[in-house]
Amino acid sequence: LLSLFVQPDLFIRVKETHLPTIKARIEEAGVAVKELSDTTLALPNGTKLEQIIDDARLYQVQDFSSQQTGNYFQPNPYDYWWDCCAASGGKSLLIHSLEPKVKLLASDVRETSLGNLQERFILAGIKDFQKKTIDLLQNNDQILHHYEFDGILLDAPCSGAGTWGRTPEMLYFFEEYKIANYVKLQKAIAENVVKYLKSDKPLIYMTCSVFKQENEDVVSYLLEKFPLKLEKMELIKGYNDKADSMFVARLIKK
Repeated sequence: LLSLFVQPDLFIRVKETHLPTIKARIEEAGVAVKELSDTTLALPNGTKLEQIIDDARLYQVQDFSSQQTGNYFQPNPYDYWWDCCAASGGKSLLIHSLEPKVKLLASDVRETSLGNLQERFILAGIKDFQKKTIDLLQNNDQILHHYEFDGILLDAPCSGAGTWGRTPEMLYFFEEYKIANYVKLQKAIAENVVKYLKSDKPLIYMTCSVFKQENEDVVSYLLEKFPLKLEKMELIKGYNDKADSMFVARLIKK
């Protein structure tokens, strides 16, 4: 509940070499800015960043907790990773920043999201990637039968409860039965992607929910049903940094 009483900041991820210059430019514009890491700056929510930094290639807007999930990825050069619920590509851009030589397949059920992803990838100078429109509630063996991945990012559809500090009215309108619907969806998607993961390679399960049913309980289900072992998991409590809250787990296929 604490997260609902803290309006999150605006966070940007930048290259370590660019951070001092970008921070100085923001300060010159009279905007309060905090350095949270070698690659993360926090600004007041509502900052018109595009009026301060005219080159959008120099930064990515991404919540601080979302950035911290990257600590669980651990990609190697030339690995082939699948961002299976990629949306507009935030996690794909993050993993590429961690390992520029990684190869990527980004998929989503929404073509419009993949269009946004492609625009962001082009702007970021990323060329070695594929994108596919895939419904992960269906059997996709015809599309993916020859694919094997060194890692899978599953940023699952969820209640979004960890982001309600940005839209606290969601607490009023949210209906509890929807949690069970999301859990069913999360389990079904996981079931349809794990088979494409190589042995001894990671499945990174993520949500922006704080509910145990969508997080630890889903991980327990995956451990019972599939040949997976849990390496580590965490609920990133973003309200301590005026950020969203996120759950992340790193599971290794046996």
